[in-house]
Amino acid sequence: MLKHRTTFVALAVGVLLSACGGDGDEPEETRPQDSRTFSTGTVAPTFAPMAAAAGDVVDMSTTSRWSGVREGAAYHVEVPANWNGKLVMYAHGYAGNGNMLGVSDPSIRRHLIQQGYAWAASSYSKNYYDVRAGVEDTNALALAFNDIATANGRSLAKPSKIYITGHSMGGHVTAAAVEQETLDYANNRVHYDGAVPMCGVVGDRELFNEFGAMQMAAQALTGYTNTPRDQWASIVGSVTGQLFSQFPDGSGDTKITPTALGMTYLSVVKNLTGGERPMFTQGWAFGGSFPSTWGIAFNVNSALDGVLTKPVIDTTKVTYVIDGDAAGSAALNASAQRLQGDPEANRLRRDGLRWVPQVNGKFSVPVVSIHTLGDLFVPFSMEQTYAQRAAAGGSSGNLVQRAIRGVSHCDFTVAEQVEAFDAMIQWETAGIKPAGDDVLTAATVAAPTYGCAYTRDVFGADDGAAVKALRAGIAQTGGSCP
Repeated sequence: MLKHRTTFVALAVGVLLSACGGDGDEPEETRPQDSRTFSTGTVAPTFAPMAAAAGDVVDMSTTSRWSGVREGAAYHVEVPANWNGKLVMYAHGYAGNGNMLGVSDPSIRRHLIQQGYAWAASSYSKNYYDVRAGVEDTNALALAFNDIATANGRSLAKPSKIYITGHSMGGHVTAAAVEQETLDYANNRVHYDGAVPMCGVVGDRELFNEFGAMQMAAQALTGYTNTPRDQWASIVGSVTGQLFSQFPDGSGDTKITPTALGMTYLSVVKNLTGGERPMFTQGWAFGGSFPSTWGIAFNVNSALDGVLTKPVIDTTKVTYVIDGDAAGSAALNASAQRLQGDPEANRLRRDGLRWVPQVNGKFSVPVVSIHTLGDLFVPFSMEQTYAQRAAAGGSSGNLVQRAIRGVSHCDFTVAEQVEAFDAMIQWETAGIKPAGDDVLTAATVAAPTYGCAYTRDVFGADDGAAVKALRAGIAQTGGSCP
């Protein structure tokens, strides 16, 4: 049935594209990303086991661990001796614009092995913000799981269930992987049984629209209203100096001190990225993710550095709000430069997925999504967009969202990630939908204790120093849960 539906949809798209001036028999246009070359370097046939930790019931050194390269992407696969027959695919985040590819192992790796799950992770065959490559290469690796095992001398049954999880851009990969559009158009198709996107770009292009809006607000407030967006590098020093008396300079100090004008700007940023909420102040003050927006996101061009061929960033529908200042808000809305995206920039394609796969909110499997409240690189507003799209797409019953009181990008404790994963598994296997947070009601999100229900300030062997330091900073500023 799905095969016939997919064929029909593909034919319908071909007719539509022809009606819009495209010939269904013509090859699709290329983009700069298509001509870039990437390298995995030398890949060993295996990788190191995790060190033992207190509480382990499975010896981490007893797993089968295979690495290699398939179709230009490196991979890691790990299977415990007591495999439970289930496979978890891990999707990594944005790896920059370099030409070297690398595999990232899941942060809940120990938990997966201790519970009997196999896992696999791809480097993807391309860097940049290439979510299409992320979805296709992750799916291709899932489909190759049994062949890889057999080639390494361990014949395994086909996985009884396949799940997917990922961070940041990998959260985008994760959410897109279970969308109906992906099932219809992907070249490598996997029907996942559940998903856990973490700190994910689950609003896809809306993230880049927010980046554009944040930049245009900064420029308008500091006298650079008409400066083209791609000239940010020439004005960033002046803009920064007007908005902040202290700003990270790469020396390691992440603290930020705004000027009076900077406080006005941060009010705008708050309302663009999710509204009044706990951890927002700590997020910009010391969380460390906002400088990434300032120094990385504002320098990404509107075609996402060649992942697209036309500008996609659009701020024409943005409404800027300065708390308690209706006149100032009106003036900013009247003066801010409006960026206009091309509606064809990320259209449906005849050769597979969109170049930036969409998260339309149409999925039929359990999804548990978690996000930190103070994240200003992939803000909490992504969850609000996701909730709205899931409601419009009829998928709200398949989505649970949880707010975590972290102050940076993806700064979860391992316990928080494990709890979200286990909640999805219980939901998928027992049919009992777990509890979550309301991400759309403004008064709920603004409550001082919002995010406390699923925040776990406990640390284990696999929690990093950065997360521990950030949670300590929250405690010092009075932001810990009662």
